[in-house]
Amino acid sequence: MERSDIFILCIEDEQEVLDAVVRDLEKLEEQFPIETANSAEEARQVVEKLISDGKKIGLIVCDHILPGDNGVELLIELHKDETLHSSRKVLLTGQAGLDDTVRALNEARLHHYIAKPWTREELLEVAVKLLTDFVIEEEENILPFMATLDAEKISESIRTRRSISDE
Repeated sequence: MERSDIFILCIEDEQEVLDAVVRDLEKLEEQFPIETANSAEEARQVVEKLISDGKKIGLIVCDHILPGDNGVELLIELHKDETLHSSRKVLLTGQAGLDDTVRALNEARLHHYIAKPWTREELLEVAVKLLTDFVIEEEENILPFMATLDAEKISESIRTRRSISDE
């Protein structure tokens, strides 16, 4: 399986929690390289480097409580960047109140909220669903993603695209 130019970015300030997130997503790493950041500032640097290298960020998993800006503020800021508009965003937290969650939904186009503690199955299922939607929306050739992502949904998209372009 070939690595894609689509990255997963995990932002979490507690190293053991960050390690758990990466471990839970490792099944996807063969195709979707994972980058990590321990703060909002570090996340900005990682994003800047990936974008300047011509890479895409398909999924951002972000904790709410971070040193400096909180995760909601960071997700809102990242969403304002044109190159990250279609990136799928997940808020992973045990701390966010309703107001922060609503702001993330409305202003950062949050795609999913996962409460701590989560299960590996839950995080992986959400990641697969969101990355499947991302590649269908953003990639020309989605066939290489069938083995890793939602094969049924990708297959349906390929059939639909073919029928539209064949007419």
